[in-house]
Amino acid sequence: MDTRTILDVKGMSCGSCVHHVGEALEHLDGVHQVEVDLARGKVAVRHDDGRAPVAALIEAVTDAGYDAAAA
Repeated sequence: MDTRTILDVKGMSCGSCVHHVGEALEHLDGVHQVEVDLARGKVAVRHDDGRAPVAALIEAVTDAGYDAAAA
């Protein structure tokens, strides 16, 4: 089942950051769509919660070097 999760991401300051965050999430199995809003520091992720739970989303963003939490 598809779930839409919003993450608050801190530390993004440029287009390169948007690319890194988006790429980190898109590489997770079960992630279908990623929309990064640099200005608001938000990331909307459409994902299969069974294959890509929220904890895995947060871990991927953290591993990419940014602070993340479920909004």
